[in-house]
Amino acid sequence: MVLVTGGTGLVGSHLLLHLVRTGTLVRALYRTERTLPKVLKVFGYYADDAKTLFDQITWVQADILDIPAMESAFEGVEHVYHAAALISFDPRNFSKLQKINGEGTANVVNLCLAHGIKKLCHVSTIGTIGNALNGELANEETEWAPQHANVYAVSKYKAEMEVWRGCQEGLKAVIINPGVILGPGFWTSGSGKFYEVAFKEKGFYPPGGTGFVSVDNVVASMMALMAADIDNERFISVDENLTYGALLGQLARTLGKRPPTHQLKYWQLRLVQFFDWCLSPVLGKERRVTADTIYGLKNRSDYDNTKLRNSLDIAFVPLDETLQFSCHCYMKELG
Repeated sequence: MVLVTGGTGLVGSHLLLHLVRTGTLVRALYRTERTLPKVLKVFGYYADDAKTLFDQITWVQADILDIPAMESAFEGVEHVYHAAALISFDPRNFSKLQKINGEGTANVVNLCLAHGIKKLCHVSTIGTIGNALNGELANEETEWAPQHANVYAVSKYKAEMEVWRGCQEGLKAVIINPGVILGPGFWTSGSGKFYEVAFKEKGFYPPGGTGFVSVDNVVASMMALMAADIDNERFISVDENLTYGALLGQLARTLGKRPPTHQLKYWQLRLVQFFDWCLSPVLGKERRVTADTIYGLKNRSDYDNTKLRNSLDIAFVPLDETLQFSCHCYMKELG
């Protein structure tokens, strides 16, 4: 039996689909009923028998901060994929991020140790990989520092420390550090907003760039790492290092829209930051542009995926194919 936390997110829903298609017995956590239709929708992108596949999952309502509820979910489980996390870059959510991502991961690790779990796969982020110097590619050994790191990355670094602590106590685990994950579904949050921005023909695009990866490649890598004789290691999962302008341009052209042509200036970003800071409390919305955001845009880091590619004998999906398929799904939903 396999347990998946965060099963109703982008990675989790795709992971569940791949697991049930291989005949794996799967148990997945969810927090609220309203999130389950999102998983079924993702299944429908890939399969005509989506409901049949969805019904093969044993769903357990539990929060990773609720240890008693989690206890029952771990019964009879041998392998755990931990994909649950709060994603926010708003400094006002720092305490909440630390609690959910840090303390929640500690709970998962402790339950893995208590129940004799054979192996844990923890989904982290390239945000916990340090910035390389002199234009070199950052790799798994590049030293990370909290200065200028966004609050999400800081909380995920704390989560990784809990996984390494579990390894010291005898747990076998692997950590995957994906770049910005692209795939169909969840259009109104996270990386899903790229499709909306491209479709609306926004003329401006942010400076900088980062590593991007197909959700299918993240999931395939996670499953392969769990099956391999590899433990107590971390792996960067990035398909391509792209500028935001290049990504949005490619999405726009695929969607039949005009690509953005004007890169935002840093003084414009500072102005947006100021109004964002002023208006977000009034509008009840999360902050989108912070000082750490702008620092990351000015100090772009590219990432080296050599370790992952050399460790696994699997066929990776070209990022172009994922973008084409995702745009097709997006347009189909728009009707």
